[in-house]
Amino acid sequence: MNEEKIEQISRSTNAISDWSIQFLKNLGISDNWVKYINLIFLIFVVVVLVFVVQYLTRVILQAILNRSAKLSRAEILKNLSVRKFPHFLAMIVPFSLVKGAIPIIFDQFPKTMVFVDKLADIYLIFYVIWLIMSVINASADTFRMKPNLMDKPIDSYVQVVKIILNIIGFVVLFSILTGQNPTVIITGLGAASAILMLIFKDTILGFVASLQVSANDMVRIGDWITMPKYGADGDVIQITLSTVKIRNFDKTITTIPPYTLVSDSFQNWRGMQDAGGRRLKRAVFVKQSTIRFIRDEELEKLGKIQYISEYIRTRSKEIDDYNKESKADKSLAINGRNLTNMGVYRHYIKNYLSNHPHVHKEMLMLVRQLQPTSKGLPLELYFFTNTTNWLQYEDISSDVFDHITAAARYFDLELYEDISNPVMASVCSER
Repeated sequence: MNEEKIEQISRSTNAISDWSIQFLKNLGISDNWVKYINLIFLIFVVVVLVFVVQYLTRVILQAILNRSAKLSRAEILKNLSVRKFPHFLAMIVPFSLVKGAIPIIFDQFPKTMVFVDKLADIYLIFYVIWLIMSVINASADTFRMKPNLMDKPIDSYVQVVKIILNIIGFVVLFSILTGQNPTVIITGLGAASAILMLIFKDTILGFVASLQVSANDMVRIGDWITMPKYGADGDVIQITLSTVKIRNFDKTITTIPPYTLVSDSFQNWRGMQDAGGRRLKRAVFVKQSTIRFIRDEELEKLGKIQYISEYIRTRSKEIDDYNKESKADKSLAINGRNLTNMGVYRHYIKNYLSNHPHVHKEMLMLVRQLQPTSKGLPLELYFFTNTTNWLQYEDISSDVFDHITAAARYFDLELYEDISNPVMASVCSER
């Protein structure tokens, strides 16, 4: 009795197949070929229906999503559309159609029916993964657009979620193929954890490094970092589980493992950019043979230089008063206190920087002498520009040193040139 009921149900559900078989027999096709031609015919009908239904469903869902995105102005809806979420979602109806048609199409091929049905289950796993991946990618795109998350290593966390999702999909897939309980497979994976840790060593290290980098705020997307060991000198453009991409200033790309940011030292220039000033530390070398005391008749000429006119006046009076009180013999310049061309030049540079419109006034600024070398007496300028823009920084530094180089002759000072160099010697001889 049970067999009769099963047979009745099978006949009622396979009405289409019965009709097509009867139709083919009426055309005079032999019974040996009917079931194969019927199979091809039904597959063709289902394929056509799948494409038509999938296209119509996708168009409708796309239109609904685009309309909702315009009305709500939600970025997540726009990103779902870009990440083909309607395309994957629209496949639900065609898949249900195929799944329901398998018993009808393969009614006379029971073994093939079981195989195709298992393939459909496998496809369902991949389909669910693609659908979830689309949502994850759209969410990640949305997070990247938020000001407080733009510089975070979102790709690292997204990759972790994708890896976990793929592992779950692999367990379910293996369970379908082998017919075993997923818990048995998970237990087996636990036993093989040592091998898995070896295989995914870089991924695990990258994930831990990403957490440390993010928690300690060591590196953000867009930071300028320098790692001479790896030839990296540029902006961080991407942080993932396996790589950190740095676009160097010569437009090349340097790729380093994320855990090197934790294990090795590197220089992050974000502090300079946040401070709003960039340091300039450079020296000019003054010939020591040109450093001398300033004669009284030269003070009037130097007093015409605006940046030091007040300094010359007050300092000269202070020195004269001291020399009178100490009864210094000024028949020799070395006696008593005196102004030197090097000291006046150094004070001029200091006032020049203090009045420069592009020098940061709230940061350290000094002009100092360093230990003499074979090249002369180094006069170092240490100050910060009021911009961190590289092009503007180079223009400012060039303008400053152009000026102080040209100003040296007004103080009867000479700057060092390496005339022992054959190229420099030929230039000097032409002069």
